Amino acid sequence: MAELARRAGIAKSTLSQLESGAGNPSVETLWALGVALNVPFSRLVDPPRPVVKVIRAGEGPVTHSERADYAATVLSSCPPNARRDIYRIEAQPGETRASDPHMPGTVEHVLIGAGRALVGPTEAPVELGPGDYVSYPGDAPHVFRALAPDTLAVIVMEHI
Repeated sequence: MAELARRAGIAKSTLSQLESGAGNPSVETLWALGVALNVPFSRLVDPPRPVVKVIRAGEGPVTHSERADYAATVLSSCPPNARRDIYRIEAQPGETRASDPHMPGTVEHVLIGAGRALVGPTEAPVELGPGDYVSYPGDAPHVFRALAPDTLAVIVMEHI
């Protein structure tokens, strides 16, 4: 524990508090620990992935800075050996955009910027509003349907 604290540049007592679950680490502390352990920051704060994951605006694992008015919410971390494509979506109410399954192992991540949309697996889409996030298997049939005018979203397709 002393060696890890030294390599991360944090107090041994801070590390002890974190290890016992009593501490509330800052972004800087978690970043330093990640570097010392050779583990990406997102792996330290991102909980295990369910098949479909929804994060509403204002929810999720938030880590605050001790140096600035800054908060980081990890929505998703990229698994090893994956590739991500990022798309900006503009959609209007009307027909549902139905997608056939993509390559095996594909995961889609959607973050709504404005408007409302019904998004996710064809059999169980989720209604999302501004700031809401969902991830779901992209290798199964899925949909995107705008529920409000001028709906904006970002879709990240993760290919493993």
